Amino acid sequence: MSVLKIDAQVQKLDEVLGFVDEQLEQAGASMKVQMQIDVAVEEIFVNIASYAYEGKDGQAEIRFDFRAEDSTAVITFIDQGTPFDPLAKEDPDTGLSAEERQIGGLGIFIVKKSMDKVLYKYEDGCNILTLEKVIT
Repeated sequence: MSVLKIDAQVQKLDEVLGFVDEQLEQAGASMKVQMQIDVAVEEIFVNIASYAYEGKDGQAEIRFDFRAEDSTAVITFIDQGTPFDPLAKEDPDTGLSAEERQIGGLGIFIVKKSMDKVLYKYEDGCNILTLEKVIT
């Protein structure tokens, strides 16, 4: 497992994506899968940086693990910000026009649709969000 501990700031996104992409390349991920994971990683990290600490400084930890037995990338985000389960919100009605839809929720909806599994738990004062994606 590889771990990146970083300030939860939007301007650190490139560092986060670089870390994840390096791990995905080592694991042999296709470019298509890498791009899908990058979109999900960006959404999750930017949300942590923008909302978890309510304007105060905070840290994020990103863990990358590769399960060779099922070719699955497992990316876990951990922060000590305000407890928030992004999976609890109902998915947006994509059948409605953009004007009719409620604001928010589209990013996490895209994450849920593009990953094989998305899990959330709040444990020991931490938000823990895990993304799983088969990469081959």
